[in-house]
Amino acid sequence: MAPSNDQAPDTKPGFAFSDCPDDVAVSFEFFPPKGPKGAETLRKTAAQLEGYGPDFVSVTYGAGGSTQDTTLATVAELNERPALNVASHLTCVGASKDTVHEVAEQFLERGITRIVALRGDGGPPGTPFEPHPEGYRNAAELVAGLQKVADFDISVAAYPEVHPDAVSAEADIDNLKRKLDAGANRAITQFFFRPEAFFRFRDKAVAAGITAPIIPGILPVSNFASAKKFAQSCGAQVPASMEKLFTGLDDDAQLRTNVATTLAAEFCGQLYAGGVRDFHFYTLNRAEITSGVCHLLGRRLTSAASAPEKETA
Repeated sequence: MAPSNDQAPDTKPGFAFSDCPDDVAVSFEFFPPKGPKGAETLRKTAAQLEGYGPDFVSVTYGAGGSTQDTTLATVAELNERPALNVASHLTCVGASKDTVHEVAEQFLERGITRIVALRGDGGPPGTPFEPHPEGYRNAAELVAGLQKVADFDISVAAYPEVHPDAVSAEADIDNLKRKLDAGANRAITQFFFRPEAFFRFRDKAVAAGITAPIIPGILPVSNFASAKKFAQSCGAQVPASMEKLFTGLDDDAQLRTNVATTLAAEFCGQLYAGGVRDFHFYTLNRAEITSGVCHLLGRRLTSAASAPEKETA
């Protein structure tokens, strides 16, 4: 990983959209759909984003395994498109070690060998995490346990602005190192909106002896109110400038999408200028903004894909 300063570097010296660099890698996150309409939207989104050649796509796993069945079904369906390289989230909330292993075996039966291993949340924000009496206590233990089941490719979470449950930033970095030392292949960060937060975090991770890739998680924002609410729940800081950009756009979905695409692309450009070449997008099961950002980052469709649908929310 390239060294960086605390201040976000200028995008101009290291990145110009007109240059269309060919060294950027992308991956995408989806969530299990609700109902037939949601399932059809996800199918279209996956088909559209598949054309950008993702390193992998991940599917979330609800708190306490609340979406376990739909996660398995979604993973199985997406896995029919081999180019997606599907990974499933897996948490240890409310589950014994045996139950976690059974779920991991079900993934293997479906040909899924990639997992995003997470401790998971205990409930609403502020609710303490309580491990299952016979379960894993944290993500590091989960990673080590999964490695005993099979040779999974494992991603774990990282928090540029510190996990809400961490006693300190240093303790949070130590926890990340334990997860990686347990056998995880890479870390994917919680979303953030200030490039300097990532650069500062990355420098601290390197100083702590972490050498595994740390991939920034990018949340393209079209619904600012929802994004702000998400950010408050996980401790991500929202720049005042972002709120100003979305002011007055509540009733103009297309302009909101245009602004969101430009903002996310410029944000990725700043990260690129600081040495980042891998980007993980939290798509919210929509394709238009993420497609636009991928195009501006130099990714080109590698297979026929229909035009992205317009986002309305």
